[in-house]
Amino acid sequence: MPADPLVRRVTPDEFDLLLPACVAMFTEEVGVSPNLGDGGALYRTRVAELIRIGRSYARIDGGRVVFKAEIGAVTPFACQVQGVWVDPELRGQGHAVAGMAAVVKAALACFAPVVTLYVNDYNHAARAVYRKVGFHEVDTFMSVLF
Repeated sequence: MPADPLVRRVTPDEFDLLLPACVAMFTEEVGVSPNLGDGGALYRTRVAELIRIGRSYARIDGGRVVFKAEIGAVTPFACQVQGVWVDPELRGQGHAVAGMAAVVKAALACFAPVVTLYVNDYNHAARAVYRKVGFHEVDTFMSVLF
C-alpha cells in the first residue's frame, strides 16, 4: 500500500497537540482514561518519551492530528506498533491504511527487520487495515486489567 508522505515523526513542540489524540486512543482502546489515578502524569511522561526518542509518528494537518501511531517496544529482532488512531471525524477515508504503511516503512528502516502489533479481536476495522498493509495473524492472547 502507498505510504502517506505526510506521516512523520512528531516533534517535542507538538506534545500538547498530540496528547489529546493519545488520550482519546487509550480511552477508546482500554475503556478508561489514562488520566485517572495520578492525573495522567505517567501517561504524559510516556508520550513525551516516545516523542523524544523519535518513536511517535503522526499526520498533522493545520494543527489537527489526523493519524497517529507509536513504536512502543523495540528489540534488534522486532518492534511493535501501538497507539494507532485516526480522528473519528476522518475515519473511513484511507488515513489508517496510508498512515500505517508510512509507520511500517519507517519502522523497518529505523528500528527492526520485523514489525508487529496486537489488536482487539472485535476491532474489525483495524484488523482490515492491518491486513491491507501486510500484517497477518500469528497468535492470540488476552490482557487482564485489574
